[in-house]
Amino acid sequence: MRRYTHSSLVRTLITLVISGCTGTGSGLIGIATTGSGASGRGADVLNFFSQPNTANVGQVMGAVQVAAIDSLGGLDTTFTGGVTVALGSNSTGAGLGGTTTVRAANGIASFGNLTVDQAGTFTLRASADGASGVTSTPFTITTATAR
Repeated sequence: MRRYTHSSLVRTLITLVISGCTGTGSGLIGIATTGSGASGRGADVLNFFSQPNTANVGQVMGAVQVAAIDSLGGLDTTFTGGVTVALGSNSTGAGLGGTTTVRAANGIASFGNLTVDQAGTFTLRASADGASGVTSTPFTITTATAR
């Protein structure tokens, strides 16, 4: 028995409807899409696949990954655009270090060396041309204590 996720079932149903509508008088008038998603299915939406985590000031936090999601809710593996991250909420005026713009591979941009130079609670904001941006969940940067 084959299991379908919501997005794969929707894609399958749309494919069946389109493939069954051939010839004149089929009743299919057209399918409208908006935006410029690489897949042609509409604009992609960015989503944090792997959220930023707690770290010490200046310490590299765990890998952060941002995925491009197509209009049907699935990963858009054809998306290869540049994704940029910046500090979203930032009441302390902290700076974000590391590589902040990464080209997506198979729809996912991975940031492996991000650091924050001040203690506080922050969010990351991810953006890319042709895709709706997204804000991460809050994460905390702490001051390292000596033992």
